[in-house]
Amino acid sequence: MLKAQNPQRPRGIEDLLSAELIARIGPLDVTSRRVFSGKLKGERRSKRRGESVEFADHRPYVSGDDLRHIDWNLFARLDILFLKLFLEEEDLSLHLVFDASASSDCGSPSKFEFMQKAAMALGYVGLLNLNRVACTVIGGLTPDGQPNPITQAIRDLRGRRRAIDLAQFICSIQPGGSTDFRAAAERIALSRRGKGVMILFSDFLFKEGYDAGLRLLVGRGYDLVAVQVLSPQEINPTLAGDLKLKDVEDADAAEVTISAPLLKRYTQTLTAYTDRLREFCGRRGIQSLLVRSDTPIDSLLLDSLRKRGVLR
Repeated sequence: MLKAQNPQRPRGIEDLLSAELIARIGPLDVTSRRVFSGKLKGERRSKRRGESVEFADHRPYVSGDDLRHIDWNLFARLDILFLKLFLEEEDLSLHLVFDASASSDCGSPSKFEFMQKAAMALGYVGLLNLNRVACTVIGGLTPDGQPNPITQAIRDLRGRRRAIDLAQFICSIQPGGSTDFRAAAERIALSRRGKGVMILFSDFLFKEGYDAGLRLLVGRGYDLVAVQVLSPQEINPTLAGDLKLKDVEDADAAEVTISAPLLKRYTQTLTAYTDRLREFCGRRGIQSLLVRSDTPIDSLLLDSLRKRGVLR
């Protein structure tokens, strides 16, 4: 797998979201396998009984209940006091996280660009439905080209007009350097607010492993979705001959002779690695999926994520 050479970076929202994509994902909404109770009344109906305008059910009156909620029409017919129950509108947070380490900026199409576009599309869906949207980037470079301290973030976005702010933040990120996934996950876990859905995009090729980081992110009021992004060249490498391979993050180098048996062993190792990630997530209630960086963004949202109940 080779680092992307002089890539054309997205420069604005029009490079991240096409009109055709907006039209296709416009009817979608973020959902969760759990019922969450937010601080604001949002645009989703929960199973929690509240005081909104949509009737849900009755229950017998007990001493101390609010008399304003008694169904007097039912009392006139049955001479028994019943309380009206209503479906309450709830607010749900959407927290998007993507990897900006040097390894993410590899492959064709670039894994990093795929994550940028996927995060923007999901953020747009959240903003359109008045969810609270946050976006955090793990790693990357500062404007002067130095490795960035763990994470960068934009928070508390709400409403379609904030899509421009989200796009500007995503386009400002320059990939590079290495990441400390555990430290980044700890910072994210301590700073996130409310309850909702967190979608994490990464290749998960962390030398220190992903276990500790994912354990910090799971739970605490959030459904966690782990999206492993790999390039076509990582899944089906076409390298051949005698090569000197160099790690783009820490400059570790190795001289290898690419042969059919070596490629077969590589494929087996990669399959075992992705299987372990999927099993690790499954045991902890984390939804996970593997996608190629050449997957159309509308297919990711309309097929993969909707089938898993992340979108509806």
